[in-house]
Amino acid sequence: MINFPNRTLSSKTANKIKLSRLIDFIDDEYVDAVNSDSIVDLTVNSILANLDPHSVYISPSEQSTEAESMKGNFVGIGVNFYMYNDTVAVVKPLANGPAEKAGIQAGDRILYADNTKLYGRKLPSDSLFNKLKGAEGSEVLLTLYRKSINKKIKIKVIRDVVPIKSVAASLLLNKNTGYIKIDRFAESTYDEFRTGLENLKKQGTTSLIIDLRENGGGYLEKAVEIVDELLKNNELIVFTKNRKGIINKTFATDEGIFETGKIYVLIDENSASASEILAGAIQDNDRGIIVGRRSFGKGLVQREMDFDDGSAVRLTTARYYTPSGRSIQKPYTKGQGEKYSHDFETRFESGELYQKDKMVIADSLKFKTKKGRIVYGGGGIVPDIFVPLEVKKGEESLVYILNSGLVGHFVFEELDKNRNAFKNLTFDQFLTKMETENSYVPYFKKYLMDTGLDQKMSEDKALVKKYISAEFAQQLFGESQYYQIILKDDAMIKAVLK
Repeated sequence: MINFPNRTLSSKTANKIKLSRLIDFIDDEYVDAVNSDSIVDLTVNSILANLDPHSVYISPSEQSTEAESMKGNFVGIGVNFYMYNDTVAVVKPLANGPAEKAGIQAGDRILYADNTKLYGRKLPSDSLFNKLKGAEGSEVLLTLYRKSINKKIKIKVIRDVVPIKSVAASLLLNKNTGYIKIDRFAESTYDEFRTGLENLKKQGTTSLIIDLRENGGGYLEKAVEIVDELLKNNELIVFTKNRKGIINKTFATDEGIFETGKIYVLIDENSASASEILAGAIQDNDRGIIVGRRSFGKGLVQREMDFDDGSAVRLTTARYYTPSGRSIQKPYTKGQGEKYSHDFETRFESGELYQKDKMVIADSLKFKTKKGRIVYGGGGIVPDIFVPLEVKKGEESLVYILNSGLVGHFVFEELDKNRNAFKNLTFDQFLTKMETENSYVPYFKKYLMDTGLDQKMSEDKALVKKYISAEFAQQLFGESQYYQIILKDDAMIKAVLK
């Protein structure tokens, strides 16, 4: 017989065993039936909440949805829809998608997918998506109600790969100023950006506006690839530093296609992470002008660990720094993720979103750009040109209403009353109609009140009208026409074009 030396478990190992035994004990012996999976989820969330605001647990359903968004495509029928009076209403079939090719129209109600009833069941959106998704090349028989002819019809749709664009728009604002709007940094973002930039250059673009407003980030490497098109060879883009002090630097290569034209980057309080990497690299290398308001302030890098059940954990493993050496991570208190995420409320109250001198800047964290300009660390990217919030003070919640789905739902319901009023209109005729006919603003205000929102908009009627008109254009014509309206008289665009 071999005698092994006595060993005591380390405190870390003992605690791991303790946690596992507790969950087994509850699972086996607790007086009531308990879902042990939910206990594990709670435990994991509780552990991560005590680290930092960006170390998070992602459930299987959330992970699946996010993976599709970041991949840049999914297999389905290709429609924008929402639940209207407990029925799946098609807002718009995606251009050249399976649904449009099969003849599905805006305003159609989807009653059945094969033999599965979709109306009157209060199904959550993810369940509805699953009924409409399937294998590439598979068929689904949809039973629709078409209001315009007051009939039920059946249409067979062959599912196909449907792109999810991350570059929302790429267009000319004038003869030499190009505009590219990036919604997030997904797998396809760099390719979409490159294609858009090449087309703009062919049209004569010598000044480029990159709009990162409301862009919460995504894949770091995609932001880096985009910056590489804008910086000269060997200019530093970003570097990361982990707990062990290991530094990884990323430099531009010599293959950029827009290394000399003027660049303007638009940011706001919701521009975060990869957006801030792009803006920081442009600013620190004195490559362009940053316009807008102080960005969110996320300077932490996450690594993802996947579990067998489809869930995942994103764990912060490093900090990233802009070329001048500044960390733009804003301060946070462990366990106070809610307060951290709702920092915009603090900015509203302080007046920072209206006055540049109200901006919180850490004087002790001064850094210098390549040409010696002073920039600051400790909480987001501070713009070179400050542009205040467009809505009047006291009506800040209107910003979030205008950027939510409420405007889209309102416009769908208005169109649904009489689509023939807009049928066969050219875009110019549509613009004339929106200018000369009664404003939809009072109807929108009533719509909000009916949903329980008594929103002031007396000082911002022109802004509200613009958003409503842009949404009409999007549902009737498409993304390009939406941006033609939404960018007209845009405060940040005007600051650039000056």
